[in-house]
Amino acid sequence: MSESTCVHPREALFGADDATPDLPVCDHYAGVEVRMKKSLELQAEMGPVFDVTLDCEDGAPVGGEIEHAHLVAELAASALNRYGRVGARLPALDHERFEEVLDILVADAGERLAYLMVPKPRDAAELGRAVDAIDAAMSRHVPQRLIPVHTLIETHGALRDAMAIAANPRIESLSFGLMDFVSAHRGAIPASAMSAAGQFEHPLVLRAKLEIAAACHAHAKVPSHCVVTEFKDLDALRAAARRAADAFGYTRMWSIHPAQIRAIVEAFAPPAAEIDLAGEILLLAQAAGWAPIRHRDTLHDRASYRYFWHVLARAHRTGQAIDESLRSRFFSTPPEA
Repeated sequence: MSESTCVHPREALFGADDATPDLPVCDHYAGVEVRMKKSLELQAEMGPVFDVTLDCEDGAPVGGEIEHAHLVAELAASALNRYGRVGARLPALDHERFEEVLDILVADAGERLAYLMVPKPRDAAELGRAVDAIDAAMSRHVPQRLIPVHTLIETHGALRDAMAIAANPRIESLSFGLMDFVSAHRGAIPASAMSAAGQFEHPLVLRAKLEIAAACHAHAKVPSHCVVTEFKDLDALRAAARRAADAFGYTRMWSIHPAQIRAIVEAFAPPAAEIDLAGEILLLAQAAGWAPIRHRDTLHDRASYRYFWHVLARAHRTGQAIDESLRSRFFSTPPEA
């Protein structure tokens, strides 16, 4: 086999600045101790097909933020964090305990946290200050790392600055904070816009979803879709997840109940027929040194190769069945079951 036919798709198809972070499709939030532990146990069972975000914002009791931060750090640093795919949500930057909570998390679990989530930035400048604080804490406690940063777009100013926020090199993912965004409109958006179906109907909410997704894709970041609060209605959840993925370009979604995790992973997984097609095309393309090919009377080149690589990578992230020849060739470390 020639040298050109061994080049991996990531090297052949994407520049150094064009690689989107390889994040699981589901981001599961938990803040109560028993639920945090159960979430970590479920992740150990299912494998790293979803992230667990331990919540130090809404999940922390008022007045008990410091004790809660110690608990979150202890869990993130423990053997329960089997795959290193556990993050933490910080308090808002203007919270009086922000610096203390940040310092505890980084000092006690900085080597194991997959990311830190920054909620409610008012604009790109405020997010920049939060990132600077995170980097300063890392420099003090874990100087060998630069922990990835995620953020929530849930204020008017952050939505206005979505493109600038996505351009920040320290940012890995932008999430849409539906509930706070609707509330920020002071009753002008009806409560129905916070429901599983209604959030896809109101023009102001749709505008926010689209601008966040567009900003992420422009800067090779991961757009993460908002919650579905009707956690027992899995049909509504699946419909919302599929619409977020297929019509709005989201590649990740929040879960707020363990029952939602599998449904989200399944909704974001590509169909088996598309996985098979992607494998066929990528093998032929690699054999051709990534030059144009003909497959089933259709011409393909690097533009379509990039698309099919994303299909195969998403199948890998969601734990779908992939032919062993493809798995060994393209994925050096298969997802653990």
